[in-house]
Amino acid sequence: MIGVISKPDEVAEVREFFQLFKTPWEFYRDNGSYEVVIVTADTVPAVNARLVVVYGAGLKEGYGQAQIRLGNRVDKALLNWKGARIPIYGGVQKFKGGEPILTLEDHESLAGIKLPVPNTSFYRFGYDLFHELRRLLVQGQPVEHAQIPTLDLHIDLLRYCILNEGLPLVEIPPVPQGRDFVVCLTHDIDFIGIRDHFCDHTMLGYLYRSTVGAVREFIRGRVGFKRLLKIWGAAASLPWVYLGLKKDFWLPFEWYLRVEKGLSPTYYFIPFKQRQGEKVTAPHAARRATAYDVTDLGDWTKRLTAEGCEVGVHGLDAWHCADKGKLELQRVATITGQTETGIRMHWLLWDGTSYSRLEEAGYAYDSTQGYNEALGYRNGTAQVFRPLSARTLLELPMHIQDGALFFPQKLDLDETHAWALCQDVIQNAERLGGVLTVLWHDRSHGPERYWGDFYAKLVEDLKARNVWFATGLQAVSWFKRRREVSFATVDGKLQASVLPVTASSALPPMVVRVHPGKSMAPVDYSWTGQTEFTVKDLNSIEVLQPSAP
Repeated sequence: MIGVISKPDEVAEVREFFQLFKTPWEFYRDNGSYEVVIVTADTVPAVNARLVVVYGAGLKEGYGQAQIRLGNRVDKALLNWKGARIPIYGGVQKFKGGEPILTLEDHESLAGIKLPVPNTSFYRFGYDLFHELRRLLVQGQPVEHAQIPTLDLHIDLLRYCILNEGLPLVEIPPVPQGRDFVVCLTHDIDFIGIRDHFCDHTMLGYLYRSTVGAVREFIRGRVGFKRLLKIWGAAASLPWVYLGLKKDFWLPFEWYLRVEKGLSPTYYFIPFKQRQGEKVTAPHAARRATAYDVTDLGDWTKRLTAEGCEVGVHGLDAWHCADKGKLELQRVATITGQTETGIRMHWLLWDGTSYSRLEEAGYAYDSTQGYNEALGYRNGTAQVFRPLSARTLLELPMHIQDGALFFPQKLDLDETHAWALCQDVIQNAERLGGVLTVLWHDRSHGPERYWGDFYAKLVEDLKARNVWFATGLQAVSWFKRRREVSFATVDGKLQASVLPVTASSALPPMVVRVHPGKSMAPVDYSWTGQTEFTVKDLNSIEVLQPSAP
């Protein structure tokens, strides 16, 4: 059991941190028994624990502080931990002396140390852990640090401290049993065909990009000669598309169903056509209005759901108005008949009130938190999390987006560099777990973009890995189940249970990972949550004793 001594204003942050690092913990009690104590308060009391970890950029008083020699304090820093970079967005206290754990990027200044304190292992980190969590979940990371899973690294660092001291640890990792991570393949549907656009800005823009734009991309080396001919051929066929003599090459569903067959993708549909939405201050806001809405899909809604796909809302005004969010939800739910619906905002529009607005409107989850101009972790995590301002709404973060990779105004990458960037994100997922959420837009597989080959290659790469492909709602439901796990110590034994006890059989089991300590290898146990389990002795292998259903 971990005991936490935090500042009074950090309660919500502490609770969310230990939903992401799912391990037994509680706020410190004087009569409690703890292997590990974490302190962020200004005063460090003398505690009886085998490991004490103290965080804070400010001066501390009390236990172990006399042995700490302080350097200067800096605002913001990029820390180095065993080759991984961890950005700190608040203050950082430097230290003089001690066993180095964290250094600043110059590898000379110390920001995390281990000290020789009698009868315990004592770690001191020079930043405010839970204030950093608040910054990540509320404001997010700047683009320059987008590719760093900062919050997940904070969790990994604390886990390292515990295991480095040979201490036992029980945790429920952010991955289903037998999998390395979860994959959500998602699509924002802004168009369902070019036939809806005749002599408007969309059609004229397409023709320009297919002619002048394609030549420019060919000269830049971003488009090969074969693809250039393909782009020109599609543009030349446009009259026959409008006459109905040739298939509409922007109709997305058949291609995606073939590439993603059996992989449970999620589609977010516009609820109302010809509405640009309110409070849109971006340039060319009128172009946000679409020529279709969810009622124009015909039989596609039934076919998509029959193929195991999820249908969600591509919201227009839900981000700033709960009443409009309810109307958008009802519009889509009436078509799908779903009792739970997720949302991703069109253009990823957002402000500080959006979580509460979406929660009030009744959405099961949101998946807006990502970058239009980068790949990576806006909130520093690949895990589904609960925003600090929400009570029920969960956030499914988005990590890889086609437009961010290839648009000239964004990263503007060629396919080789785009592939390397995607591989970095995938490797993080394999090491740290969580969900990898991919956004590929409706017409990105077709002309003039022709990013379909890259996407198909990415999907095949993910299929070859040890992952669970899930819809957005399935992934959120699994993480919600994990969040419902509670720990308690009864008669000196650790017990865990999930309420309510009726677990969904459609969701894969969780993993109870037991690190016995003393350099022993961890042992994984599959657990559905339908029964309680008891950890009798962390230093033995027989640790799970399920009770009767």
